[in-house]
Amino acid sequence: MASSVEVGGSWSTHEDVVLCQSWVNVSHDPITGNEMKFHHMWSKIHGEFCQRSGFIRTEMVLSSRWKLLNKELGKWRNALTKARDNIRSGQNLSDEIIQAQMWFGATGQGKKNFVHFQCWEVVKDCPKFRIIPTGPPVVMNETPLHDSPSTDSPLDSPMETESPFVPRPPRPIGRKAAKAKRGGTSTTECVQLLEQIAKNTSLRMERDLKRDEMDVAQEEAFVIQQQKAQEKDMDDREMKIMAMDTSHMSPKTKAYWKLRRRDVMRRKLFHDDGPSNTDWLNDENH
Repeated sequence: MASSVEVGGSWSTHEDVVLCQSWVNVSHDPITGNEMKFHHMWSKIHGEFCQRSGFIRTEMVLSSRWKLLNKELGKWRNALTKARDNIRSGQNLSDEIIQAQMWFGATGQGKKNFVHFQCWEVVKDCPKFRIIPTGPPVVMNETPLHDSPSTDSPLDSPMETESPFVPRPPRPIGRKAAKAKRGGTSTTECVQLLEQIAKNTSLRMERDLKRDEMDVAQEEAFVIQQQKAQEKDMDDREMKIMAMDTSHMSPKTKAYWKLRRRDVMRRKLFHDDGPSNTDWLNDENH
């Protein structure tokens, strides 16, 4: 495995893809995926991410990044669903992607265009992101191709005998034709409408994007603040150890606190967080 490098700040496409792969592998594990607690799941995702990517980020940072990716990928799934429901005969995948991008940008939440296509390829088969068509089923025209005569023979009908050129009433149109006539709009009109919606909401999307970036920055700052608080707490405990008055203690207790002070000095001077010098006390109790 390549040596790990601690990173911060902006995310690369490679890191996003590795994060998605790690989430899929851990959360969809057939043996433990459905039984893991949230903290345990993210602990395993963190380990797999660091191993796969060669970079080190904290669990909280990974969870925050997945929150944003999850939102964008969910919006893209909904946009693709709408595009597939609206796709017309003769249109191809390119037309579907264009319509999906229009729907994605028209939501007014987050980025204007979807860019995480490599991440989508990783998660698209997961039940959470699987596209399920929501449009009405296609129904064949139930109207007969030819009108059936009301009698066994046209000669039995006086209307046919007396006036063979009287026009028959028009045949009712089928369901599919009625739907197209009632609400049909051309693809060009749909695209123009979606472009107008996207244009009107661009300022709001930019504001939401800045807000998301601020949320990530605040969460990363919170992680740094927690780490500093832990370091301060450790310093306070070490100061108490170094200031401990052992003049009234028994020889064995004095020896214990002497070793504790050696541990503090070793960490301060050599940045050594190895086994404590007081481990021998635990051995005597067994």
